[in-house]
Amino acid sequence: MADRAVGVPFAKEGIPFIAAPVGVTLLTAWLGWPVVAFLGGIATLFSAWFFRNPARVIPQGPPNLIVAPGDGKVIAIEEEFEPRYLKERSVRLTIFLNVFDVHINRMPCDGVVEGIQYQPGLFLVASKPDATLRNEQNAVMIKTHNGIKVLCVQVAGLIARRIVCWISDREQAIRGERYGLIRFGSRMDTFLPIGTKIRVAVGDRVKGGETIIGELP
Repeated sequence: MADRAVGVPFAKEGIPFIAAPVGVTLLTAWLGWPVVAFLGGIATLFSAWFFRNPARVIPQGPPNLIVAPGDGKVIAIEEEFEPRYLKERSVRLTIFLNVFDVHINRMPCDGVVEGIQYQPGLFLVASKPDATLRNEQNAVMIKTHNGIKVLCVQVAGLIARRIVCWISDREQAIRGERYGLIRFGSRMDTFLPIGTKIRVAVGDRVKGGETIIGELP
């Protein structure tokens, strides 16, 4: 998998959202409307901040290390039956991304993408438990080189209305590399096998592609 966003300061999907307020700011400043120009400048800064694409130091180490697929706060670590893709009991680790977090998504582990499934749905508040099944989402199944399956799910939220996935089925997954984006507040669910050593706790803040969240058995 080639990291299509490496070296780019902003996600390309955010360019229209940055360019529009820039245009408004410049036009209203030229027309002599300072208040509108100021508000346009604020909107420009917010859009640029939201779609930022920072470089990350990807941990080096054994292949069983799992990194966070997104920035945000860990809001749940629960053992449950995953009925749609894995069809077995797993540990679900949920990260909630607020509108100020980086919204670029990253691969949690090395392996091969064995399936990608988009599911249309609702736009409930992403931090709610029922958003796991009812919200719009995109699931990426990864099979590690040791044959272990890891499921990573991008879940849209109340404001997030666009899920972007850049990776394709059968591509190589490389730990820490960028693979997608969710616009404007969302969550990431990572389903790990029973026996995974979890290295974060509920309430922890994590960085996508950088924070180690677990070790596969």
